[in-house]
Amino acid sequence: MRKEYIEVGKIVGTHGVRGMVRIQPWADNGDFLSGFKTFYSDGGAMPLTVEKAQSHGNVVIAALKGIDTIEKAEKLRGKVLTVKREDTDIPEGRYFIGELMGCRVFDSATGEEYGILCDVSATGANDVWHIKKDGKEYLLPAVNEVVKSVDIDNERIEISPMKGIFDDEN
Repeated sequence: MRKEYIEVGKIVGTHGVRGMVRIQPWADNGDFLSGFKTFYSDGGAMPLTVEKAQSHGNVVIAALKGIDTIEKAEKLRGKVLTVKREDTDIPEGRYFIGELMGCRVFDSATGEEYGILCDVSATGANDVWHIKKDGKEYLLPAVNEVVKSVDIDNERIEISPMKGIFDDEN
């Protein structure tokens, strides 16, 4: 089942003395976050109205309503930001990292379960998915040749793994 709130970034610091915050975006680029009128923190319990947001290098600089001093902004440091899933408009076949987390990963040919997707690393060329099973963690390149289907609603991912990822082959 799709989550109501999707994690999109984290407040990592302040910007200036008027209460602006620096957000580390968890999206392909920071411009994506600039289109939202409201962020949420604390699992959706705390709405934060966006007055202005724009990409600035590898972060997004945002002015939030009611956050007008550096002291108020500093209290938000470390907060994970979410948006309502219904407020997003992403292309078919694209997903938020937060939606992928916790999905079970299966072999598309045999149905064998490989584990749970527990982390995603951005490497530049492609993302790398971290699959955990029985205390072991496996790294899987998230490329079309490997990832065959993603079903967010049923938290199921089917893959065709490369030799050596889940076994001891060289």
